[in-house]
Amino acid sequence: METEITHRPSYAHLVVSLEAGETVLAEPGAMVSHTPSVSIETSSTRDGLLSSAKSMLGGESLFANEFTAEGEPGTITLAPPKPGDVREYDLSEETLYAVDGAFLAAEPPVDIDSEFGGLKSLLAGASITPLALSGSGRVFLEAFGGIETVDLDHGESYVVDNENVVAWEGTVDFDARRVGDLKSTLLSGEGLVMEFTGPGSVWYQTRGLDSFVDAIAGALPTGDDNDATIEF
Repeated sequence: METEITHRPSYAHLVVSLEAGETVLAEPGAMVSHTPSVSIETSSTRDGLLSSAKSMLGGESLFANEFTAEGEPGTITLAPPKPGDVREYDLSEETLYAVDGAFLAAEPPVDIDSEFGGLKSLLAGASITPLALSGSGRVFLEAFGGIETVDLDHGESYVVDNENVVAWEGTVDFDARRVGDLKSTLLSGEGLVMEFTGPGSVWYQTRGLDSFVDAIAGALPTGDDNDATIEF
């Protein structure tokens, strides 16, 4: 399987070239186009692939699409539902944790399951059950905006707003807390953050979807604006 990420970072597009018999797994709704030789099967029973009832708590779909090149090579293009980038990560007998909505696609050897993150992840909004991407194989993460990488040495820490967290390696520890005291939380415009401690890498997105939605909503006309009369 060969892959190429185009149109990045704002409107990333994942192009997957499959040899005959090869399969790539993707979230429902990610498919943009494919060649006629590619077949599509939607599965909710694949071992370890979003099949656990716990996945419902994490917000991820219980279903995943399997795209397979039948009889001859084929190509499938995938894209996130939001404007942003796509990042490839090559798992090597390890675990990568991704927040709700960050998973785009993976090679079949990768085991994808939801894992209870405890009260810390619940408070941080990192999804109650972050997805645990385990084993060996390539996974593809999506983000709103660009994706930044923070590489942490042993004992080194870094703080990220909970809305911007995308993923972190299994070797990284994390904690969730508020920004300052209650007054600071209410008046600063900031809320909950996640503090990561190495060793390992953390990925965050350069934009927050909730903040973007709030900004758009604030710019929309209100009911009073629509009812305004024009006098001559």
